[in-house]
Amino acid sequence: MSAPFEERSGVVPCGTPWGRWYQTLEEIFIEVQVPPGTRAKDVCCNLQSRHIALSVRGQEVLQGKLFDSTVTDEGTWTLEDRKLIRIILMKTNRDAGNCWTSLLENEYAADPWVQDQMQRKLTLERFQRENPGFDFSGAEISGNYSKGGPDFSSLEK
Repeated sequence: MSAPFEERSGVVPCGTPWGRWYQTLEEIFIEVQVPPGTRAKDVCCNLQSRHIALSVRGQEVLQGKLFDSTVTDEGTWTLEDRKLIRIILMKTNRDAGNCWTSLLENEYAADPWVQDQMQRKLTLERFQRENPGFDFSGAEISGNYSKGGPDFSSLEK
């Protein structure tokens, strides 16, 4: 079995003061750098459909209303190597046109170039799912791929 699309094609990260975030068609990934030696009991993470709150050792790291809704029961966080917190949120709306332009409603926005690259990647990921026999991980596309690109679903095969 081949590797998932995001592993083959790489990620388009948006840097933040605390780490970075990036997305696929289905998920939002948040990576937070924490002081080495951090233990799970030092972490308080509250994930809700439209809200996130993360504090480490009593210090607020990330808190606010998410850009769009997520599936509450499928959000997870892990502490890796006692220095990185990885949060994975499942998007409620999983089509290629749902490219989050920021992590929170008014914070951590991707700059216009990064937004464009994120949308391009989600469009290629959509093409990959629609055409499982092809590998779009290294493909280049041009033109209007905003909102998920052209819809070819109505064409006869």
